[in-house]
Amino acid sequence: MTFEEKNKRLIAAGWKVGNTEDFLELTPEESAYIDIKIALSDHFKALRLKRKLSQIQTARLLKTSQSRVAKMEKGDPSVSADLLLKALFSLGLKKKNLGRILS
Repeated sequence: MTFEEKNKRLIAAGWKVGNTEDFLELTPEESAYIDIKIALSDHFKALRLKRKLSQIQTARLLKTSQSRVAKMEKGDPSVSADLLLKALFSLGLKKKNLGRILS
């Protein structure tokens, strides 16, 4: 069953179908910010793995804890976009590649 077929069946059964933005009542700006943080978190993990670093090694490099690195990779709300950017640059991200991550 396709996504569209499933939605039609749910609507026919009286369910309301929407997306995360609708459910959480996010503004377009809030939704964009979350998308950016997720993209940064995903790229942070990918870059760490590409460099063949463990979370512990990465934590030492960033002068933080392994648990903080795990939170950064999971997009934890306590992790700021600023911290993710600093960490990405510490792992070797070039400014010219930042746009590609965000688009």
